[in-house]
Amino acid sequence: MTEEKAIALFKCLADRSRLQILKSLMEEDMYVERLAERLALTPATISFHLRKLEASGAVKSRKEQYYTIYSVEKDVFRLNLLDVVMEKSAEVDEQLQREQQYRQKVLDTFFVYGKLTSIPAQRKKKRICLEKIAEDFEISRVYEEKEVNELILRYHEDYCTIRRDMIAEGIFKREGTLYTRME
Repeated sequence: MTEEKAIALFKCLADRSRLQILKSLMEEDMYVERLAERLALTPATISFHLRKLEASGAVKSRKEQYYTIYSVEKDVFRLNLLDVVMEKSAEVDEQLQREQQYRQKVLDTFFVYGKLTSIPAQRKKKRICLEKIAEDFEISRVYEEKEVNELILRYHEDYCTIRRDMIAEGIFKREGTLYTRME
């Protein structure tokens, strides 16, 4: 199910009358007048809601003599909600681009000529700066504390704070005086 179809279905289901219509149609297929009588609504109201339900794919219709009979499209309701949520969004590329632009803006703000001018107070911005510094370290390689300090010192004089923050963020793992860059 596409994101647009899921949104249309969820919007459609957010109405008590439509839910009552679906419950009635789950019992048996019906035509407009019978649904109106059963739910104490006017045929025009039932028709309005059925058009919405049909447009969202929740019900389908078929002609039988003079009547249009409506039934629930049960396959739509057999979908797992997690599958709907996990469906790749059409806007993923845009979201990634916005993320990358934000990341670059943070780096441009806090790094001048390759040096960290100040440690950001906001955690998200600090994380981006720490990840930038961590690019100088090989993943899974064990470093002595002195090596870590020297590499961090290339970026900022307060290597102790940065080293501590990298451990707190899970970028580094510390065992005594040995540090390992995590993935």
